[in-house]
Amino acid sequence: MPRYFEGDFLPPKGRFAICVARFNGFITEELAKGAVDTLVRHGVADTDIDVYRCPGTYELPGLTRRVTESRQYVGVITLGAVIRGGTPHFDYVAGECAKGIGSVAFAAAAGAPPTAVTFGVLTTDTVEQAIDRAGVKAGNKGAEATLACIEMVNLYAKMAATDGRKA
Repeated sequence: MPRYFEGDFLPPKGRFAICVARFNGFITEELAKGAVDTLVRHGVADTDIDVYRCPGTYELPGLTRRVTESRQYVGVITLGAVIRGGTPHFDYVAGECAKGIGSVAFAAAAGAPPTAVTFGVLTTDTVEQAIDRAGVKAGNKGAEATLACIEMVNLYAKMAATDGRKA
């Protein structure tokens, strides 16, 4: 019979970091509020949450790398908002951000102990779409990225318990 491993939403053990871009702050601050609220509602103490702010979404991968390399956190949530404009700038920023955070997430998952990194960066065509995803109509994507992070932290802990590695 196969064994199945999944994360859950039980109160996770450890510290969490939220890396949030200040650019489009009217959106990213709502995402950050959703992230903090979700952590607290799932049993994470305020004192176990650190929020790091950087200028923009392009800077998020570098910040996230430094935060994960500190090995202080079991989970890191990245938050930003890139809204399409009239130039190709959107494509460069969104693409490099996604690629960079993905690279950091792969490396952090392989670390000892592993760190879960989740992507809560909005990439929208309009300001209205971003507002909707920051809590107006389509839920709060900061909260959703945080739920994914909690689940991955708990999954990594379950995996460590079965293979003898430190979670």
